[in-house]
Amino acid sequence: MSKIKVTKCDIEGLYVIEPSVFGDNRGYFMETYNQNDFHEEGLDMVFVQDNQSMSTKGVLRGLHFQKEFPQGKLVRVVRGAVFDVAVDLRANSKTYGKWFGVELSAENKKQFYISEGFAHGFVVLSDEAEFVYKCTDFYHPGDEGGVLWNDPDIGIDWPIPDGMEPILSEKDKLWKGIKETFKF
Repeated sequence: MSKIKVTKCDIEGLYVIEPSVFGDNRGYFMETYNQNDFHEEGLDMVFVQDNQSMSTKGVLRGLHFQKEFPQGKLVRVVRGAVFDVAVDLRANSKTYGKWFGVELSAENKKQFYISEGFAHGFVVLSDEAEFVYKCTDFYHPGDEGGVLWNDPDIGIDWPIPDGMEPILSEKDKLWKGIKETFKF
């Protein structure tokens, strides 16, 4: 019997995953990834790389994707909280350009699986957040693409308080909108 709860999102290829957490007065234990449990739930991806980042409140990373070597990502937060977003970039998808967002936190222990073919990003909601993710392909320098985080054609409802400017990398400030990035 699987020790995870998998919720399919409205956009095909996106899943919110909740592991079973076993706690007592000493703390807790959980399996963050078990290949057998994932296979039992129909998730047959193979991971080849793990990454971790730390960011401070208001940092917005994204929206990133890989052009020739797309990566599926299993993401989670081990300290703090983020609002995590995936945007469907699959040209023939009925949900092309649509987005889905979920709060991930050390407290709720939710994970988010984002299949290949999506742009991905997050904004940090807590003072600091440590973000951990598994990838289905290796990082290939020079293969990264991006879409503007606040593209009105996508319309992501980021939970950014009025008056607060998100903290972006120079690269993330320069991405174009989805219509300029993809001309089908």
